[in-house]
Amino acid sequence: MRLARRLAALLGIVAVVASGCTHSSQSPPSNAGELPWRRVGEVVLTGGPARFDYTSLDPGRGLLFIAHMGVGELVEVDVHRHQVVRTIPDLPDVHGVIVVPDKHRVFATATGRNQLVALDEDSGAVLFTAPTGIYPDGLVYDPVRNAVWTTNEHAGTETVVDADTGDVRATVALGGEVGNVVYDPAADRMVVAVQARGELALIDPAGHTVSERIPTPGCASPHGQALDVAGQVMFVGCEANAAMVTVDLAHRAVTGHYKVGDTPDVLAYDAGAHRLYVAAESGWVSLFDRRDATTVAVGSTHLADGAHSLALDPDTHRSYVPIPKGPGGGPVLWEFEPTG
Repeated sequence: MRLARRLAALLGIVAVVASGCTHSSQSPPSNAGELPWRRVGEVVLTGGPARFDYTSLDPGRGLLFIAHMGVGELVEVDVHRHQVVRTIPDLPDVHGVIVVPDKHRVFATATGRNQLVALDEDSGAVLFTAPTGIYPDGLVYDPVRNAVWTTNEHAGTETVVDADTGDVRATVALGGEVGNVVYDPAADRMVVAVQARGELALIDPAGHTVSERIPTPGCASPHGQALDVAGQVMFVGCEANAAMVTVDLAHRAVTGHYKVGDTPDVLAYDAGAHRLYVAAESGWVSLFDRRDATTVAVGSTHLADGAHSLALDPDTHRSYVPIPKGPGGGPVLWEFEPTG
């Protein structure tokens, strides 16, 4: 993801092929084939055929926030009415986005300015900005301490920001370039993928200190993550070797290694359906099921160039994938529902 992001930052609006993420860029994963889902909707998006990054859904209100990184704006979509609500501009090189429904707030990383930006979910108005480290990317909300954590990829740090005031509470150094951060509510801890060291760092969110590190052998450059909270299993995307590994957090060990599309990026776990989605920079989407405490590969398919981000609705189990260049030449949001 890092190469494509840097290209996008330099070029602004880019075609997906500029990042080298095309169907022919890799041989298919061994479990390639049709996935148990079907496309049931499409929303035409704004902003032109530019790169998207992370997404975040408020399932109660049906509002999906999409980081349209290539044009520096957030796109807000009402997935119930299948229409764009608004676009929020002036977020240069926007990468991460999370919505916190209880606070009616949306938080985004304006990577081009090394900032966290807080927005009103109802109006889209900017509530505050806060400085971060170099190249803020993914982010997560800590509901216990009312804090937002941003992963500063190039700085190798986490910035901890008060979700109400924007005050920076702490900076946590990880010792090398980092991937994404996940909050584990069962153990009340942060888990950060440290790309440069090939490990997961466990952080005490109250003391802002690294309490332990878990090596991830067989996972070159761990980046994206998704957590099965009940099973205490972290799914980790390995950017540099087209793999996904499962990490048993209780026993501090890698328990499985699976082939996925080149440069896996966004991972999303549907706890109700016990299903994991892995979206890769190469446009491949892979599905896995958790059955009897094991991870089973369901299949992989090349969805579309640039289809590397995905949001899940935990209530309907539907998924939403922004596509930079749809059949009509412009950006679209595809909606899928599971089958079988």
